[in-house]
Amino acid sequence: MVFALAGALMSLTTWAQGDKSNRPSPPAMASGKVNGATITINYSSPSVKGRPVWDAGSTLAPYGKVWRSGANEATTFETDKDVMVEGKTLPAGKYGFFTIPGEKEWTVIFNKVANQWGAFKYDQGQDVLRVTTKPVKSAKMNERLVYDITGKGVLLRWEHVELPIAIK
Repeated sequence: MVFALAGALMSLTTWAQGDKSNRPSPPAMASGKVNGATITINYSSPSVKGRPVWDAGSTLAPYGKVWRSGANEATTFETDKDVMVEGKTLPAGKYGFFTIPGEKEWTVIFNKVANQWGAFKYDQGQDVLRVTTKPVKSAKMNERLVYDITGKGVLLRWEHVELPIAIK
C-alpha cells in the first residue's frame, strides 16, 4: 500500500511538472573538460524555424538586449574548479549564463542566480563576471542552438553565428 501511494505521488509530480522533452525547445546539456575543470552547460535548444534571430527586430535574441542564451529557463553554466574566462577569473560554482548579442561583439555574463525563468528577473547587480568576445560566421546553418565544450573553451552555435568563449 505504501509503495503504491509513493508511486502514485511520483507519477502525479512528474505529470504536474510536465515532460520537458516535449517542449518546442527541448532541454539539452553540454559537458566536458577544459584544462582539468569539468564544465557543464544546461540549456533549452530553440530552433530558428525561419525566424530572424539576431537583429534588433528579433524576438528571439535581439542585439543589445540581455538574452538567456537558450529558451525556457535561463541557461546555467557550472564549473567544478576556478577557470579563466577570456582572461578573467571565474570561481568554481553554478551560474546563470546570459549574453548580450551584438553584431561585432557580445557580452558574456555569469550571474549568481542560476535558477530563474528566462531573463525576466535578471539583475545585473548579481553578476559575478562579464567578458566580451567576438562572434564569427558559421560555415553552415545551425537550425538548433548548440553548445560544445572544446579544449579551448565553449562554443555557442546557432543560425549562422558561432560564439567562441576562451576558457583556461
